Parts: sequence; structure tokens; C-alpha cells
Amino acid sequence: MPSISIGNYLIKRLKEINIDTIFGVPGDYNMPFLDLIEDDKDLTWGNNANELNAAYAADGYARIRGAGAVVTTFGVGELSAINGIAGSYSEMLPVIHIVGTPVTVSQNKKAILHHSLGNGDFQVFTKMSALVTVASCHLTAERALEEIDNVIKTAYLRKRPGYIALPLDLVKKEVDVSDVLFKPLDLSHPANVKEVQEIVLEQILKLIENSKKPAIVVDGCVLRQHVEKQVNDFVERSGFPTFTAPMGKGAIDESLHNFRGCYSGNVTLEGITKEIEEADLLIELGSIKSDFNTGNFSYGLEKKKTISLHSFGTIIYHAEYPGVGMVELLPLLTSSLPKVPLQLSFGERVKPAPIDNSTDEITHNYLWNKVPQYIEPGSIVVSETGTSEFGVFNMDGSKDTKFISQILWGSIGYSVGAALGAAIADRQRRVFLFIGDGSYQLTCQEVSVMIRHGLTPVILLLNNDGYLIEKLIHGPERAYNNYQMWEYSKSIEFFGGHLEHNKTNGRNPSAVGLETRVTNRKEFEEAMTKVTEQREKIHFIEVVMPQFDAPRELTLLTATSENR
Repeated sequence: MPSISIGNYLIKRLKEINIDTIFGVPGDYNMPFLDLIEDDKDLTWGNNANELNAAYAADGYARIRGAGAVVTTFGVGELSAINGIAGSYSEMLPVIHIVGTPVTVSQNKKAILHHSLGNGDFQVFTKMSALVTVASCHLTAERALEEIDNVIKTAYLRKRPGYIALPLDLVKKEVDVSDVLFKPLDLSHPANVKEVQEIVLEQILKLIENSKKPAIVVDGCVLRQHVEKQVNDFVERSGFPTFTAPMGKGAIDESLHNFRGCYSGNVTLEGITKEIEEADLLIELGSIKSDFNTGNFSYGLEKKKTISLHSFGTIIYHAEYPGVGMVELLPLLTSSLPKVPLQLSFGERVKPAPIDNSTDEITHNYLWNKVPQYIEPGSIVVSETGTSEFGVFNMDGSKDTKFISQILWGSIGYSVGAALGAAIADRQRRVFLFIGDGSYQLTCQEVSVMIRHGLTPVILLLNNDGYLIEKLIHGPERAYNNYQMWEYSKSIEFFGGHLEHNKTNGRNPSAVGLETRVTNRKEFEEAMTKVTEQREKIHFIEVVMPQFDAPRELTLLTATSENR
């Protein structure tokens, strides 16, 4: 009977879910597993600055490739990462968290070891992680392979994190492999119940036929289930006016004639609100009814007018049909629609207010109207919680551009690690990172890791001298909403972007482009023109903005935030 080491078996299964980079930080309980990663010619070790950033990077990577992985050490390392893992749980990303733990004998003896709580309980952190994962295990020699398969398969199919505690002595332990276990994982979605699906399909088609003003709202679960193509096929075939919720940004080709903009409750552009409220039937695809995604729960149409297609089931008005998921249902619905799309006349699409030219300052009104001119098709736009996240809502999206933000979990600093993960997940796409000065101070170390891996993102740091979103919610003049000013534009230099030492031992760090600070529109446009011309370099642009200037959407939302 063939055999394989438990560590190599775990790597084999990670590769099956499209993982070629594993993020994390070395620790004495995980380093034998890191040996296997480093020696594998198909894998890249993330080499992150800290475990929290590594978890963010795995999350960003998963948004592009479908799954991610992070390795930490027992106790201190895994607890540093757990905020990032919780974010992946909240936002539905299958990130596999692998934790190196002490040898089995020491655990069985309840030895008092470093990184433990000193009480002999080596399961305590596994129990903690079980609350922010859909499957977790502490591997044993007898059942290691089955447990690995269960965690990875469950996490991948349910789009939530999984947790695997790997004792030090089991990493290189050889175990027999049956023919069944050596087969690829079955990652296919469970089939919908055919008879129920037929009923659902018939009802939806009848409601569509009787509707005079149907509309579609596309949301975040479409991205998590990777059914963008199926959704765009449905939108194009139907001809119905189509909107995205903020978490669904990037799921729809915005060049389609029936794409009408972003709908987010009471922060929606006025003309868009009017269009969607006139609909007599709303078809929701993968909706996520969180506060920031719905304008503090001011989402529009009554339930009686709504059909909701989800990954887990379908809701038609008040009737629920669990087990009839959109992955299988949506293509059937599209093929059953009339071959000629509904012929509706649309007025000009509602857009944000045009650029106010009464000032030369780099305002949000100017920035989000102007910056799309420099973002090429097929890019990745990563926006930080705060002003950037809300500025992106109504920003024009170029074709095939992916958008990453953490609207539900909202952990500030997330975007730096996420941009690293996204950039390494698909090196053919150019990454544009928009981050505020406050968030940057939490996680800036990952710029060093970007340089190490030879990545070429465009980093735009929006410097408005303080935590603006917090100031808008409460305490605009409070000292706790301010912090030490940095020389942000010197970040690449500080993180070793010019050091010859970092080019030794076969390493190929990023070529460095712009490192600049811009304070007016002319300087901004000159900088972005150079960015466009120098695609193969990493760029860092510090964008100085008025201290209390904010996107319209954020101003409206924070006006009601204290009442939540």
C-alpha cells in the first residue's frame, strides 16, 4: 500500500483547491512544515511580517483564486491571526488556517510549554477557532488524512474558513494511503432537488412574465460562489435594469446597456433610488443584508415584491425553498427566458456629481471621478474600510476589474495584506490599493513583503490627517481620532526598496517607480500618467486631501450610524 507523510498530504490537498502560495510566519512549532512548503517547487512561501497580515493576505488571495491558506504557530501566532480568520468567516472566504502545535507526547502529558496558557490544555485554541470556522480538527496519526479532507472540503464548499492543528511530530510521519483517499477531493456542489427546483423555476418564470418593471440587484455571494459569468449571462439575456449592492461591486460588466449603478439604501444616488423603487419585481442575486451594504438597513422594496436567489436556497416572496441554490438554478433560469431580451428604454445612467472645479484640492468628488481614467481593464481595486470603501461604490469600473473591500467585517488595515494576497494570486492583473493614513499605520509592514515578492501594485495613500470615518461618526475634534503624522511617501525606501542587499541570493524584488507626495490636481494627474507608463514597477503616491472631506455616501451613512 502506498504511503505519504501527513505534511505532504496536506500540501497535496491545498494544491487541489488552486493554492500555490501559503502565507504565514515561522514559529518553532511549524517550521518542519515550512520546510516542505519551501522545498516544493510549485509553492511560494508568503513570508509575512506578522500573522494578522498573513491572514489578511490569505483572504485577499482567496477572493481571486477561490481559496487561501495561512500557517501560524500554536497560541501566540494563531491568536494574532484570528481577527483575519474571523473576517474571512464573516465575508465568506475559504481560508485554511494551519497551526503548528507541540508534539503529541507533550500534549498528552499536559506539559507546561511556552506559548501555552500553562494549564496543560492544548485544545483551548482549537476550541476558540471552532467558533470562526466551519470545520476544525486537531490532527491525530490515526485519522489525519480523513480529518484534513473533511476540513478542506467543508471550508471550500461552504465558503468559510477551516482550521487544522498539526502536531510537530506528525508533519513527516508516513501513513498508508488507500485508493479512496488518494483520489482528488469531490468539490462539486450538492445537486438541487430536481422536483422542487422545477417548481421554483416555474414560479419565477411566471412572476417575470407578469411583471411590467422587473429589476435585478447583484450582491456579494455572487462573487463568493464565482458565478459572475452565469449572472452576467442572466442580466444580458433578461434585459432587466440591473444594479449592484456595494458588496457585489465588480460582479457585473458595467458596460452592459442595462447596468444602472449601485444600490445601497438611503446612500444611493437619488435617480437610482427612483428607478429601483418603481420596480414591481426585484430579483436579488446573492444578497447580503448588512448595515453598510444596505445604507444602515434602509434597503428599499417590500418583501412581497422580492425573489432572492442564494447559494443555500431560494426565497419567493414569503415562501422559502432550501436546497435550491443559485449555482445550479441560475443557468436554467437564463436558458428559460425569452431569447429576445426585454426591450426597455433607459434614460442616461445616473452618475455621481461631476468634478467641482472651483478648487484645486484633491477632494473625494475629484478623486473618484478622475481615477478611473488610469485604471486599466482587468485590474484589481482594493479599497480600505473608511473613505476609500465608500468612494468606490459609484466609481466607474473598467471591464473585468475585480473589487476587494471588507464591507461587513470592516477591520481597518485589512486592505494592505489583502492587496498583497490579490497581487500574488494573479500577477497578470494590476493592483490599485486605496488606503487611508490611519489604516496604513496598522499594517504597513506588508509593503515590505510586496517588494520582496517582486509585486507591482499602485499604492495610493489618502492622507487626511486622522481617522476620518470615526470623526464623522463621533468626536471630530477628539484627540483619540488623531495620531502621529508619518512621511508616508518614503515607505518604499524605508522598507528596503533600494537596498542592494535585498537583491542577493537569487531574489528579484520589485522595481521601484514613483515615491511621491501630491497636494493638488496637477501633481496627481502627472503622477498617475507616469504610473500608467511604468506598469512593471511598484508605485507609492501619498495623496493629501482636505481633513474633513468625505465621499457623499460616507457622509450620509455616518449621519445615522450612532443610532445603530
